[in-house]
Amino acid sequence: MYLYFINHKTKLKIMGLFSFIKNAGAKVFGIGKTTEEEAAEDAAKAAELGKMKALKLVNAVEALGFSVTDLDITVDGDLATIYGQAENQATRERTVLVVGNTEGIASVDDRMTTAVQEPEAQFHTVVSGDTLGKIAKTYYGNAMKYPEIFEANKPMLAHPDKIYVGQVLRIPALD
Repeated sequence: MYLYFINHKTKLKIMGLFSFIKNAGAKVFGIGKTTEEEAAEDAAKAAELGKMKALKLVNAVEALGFSVTDLDITVDGDLATIYGQAENQATRERTVLVVGNTEGIASVDDRMTTAVQEPEAQFHTVVSGDTLGKIAKTYYGNAMKYPEIFEANKPMLAHPDKIYVGQVLRIPALD
């Protein structure tokens, strides 16, 4: 391949192949965007996507009838942050579970408060082979206490046999 340098008086023939970074440098042709412009555009798209996800999460929590005053959720990548005041600890924990057990959310930053202070529940991540009975046996020493776990996770759980690997469940203390 030959590269030519042309000026007004001479024509030089330069031999060799020169490599350049394709998407860097001046936008001589007036097309495309600089790396900074693309980064800003990507950041704006990510922020808009985060707002849409947050709105859907708020709608999901409200659709379940949870009583959370001033509920606000923000999403940044796979991190959801929840704000508001839950009427009690169970509602607070259920809200965290609804958000956290949503595809695309890897972690939840719980910034909520509760109107009434109560002991916190434990949490269990479902693994292959788990059943509510097996989980109840582990936490309560009695497999027949599985309805306690089922009730503590309603309405996220529609049936005691419908749990899935990776799902996080609320395990309340027994009264």
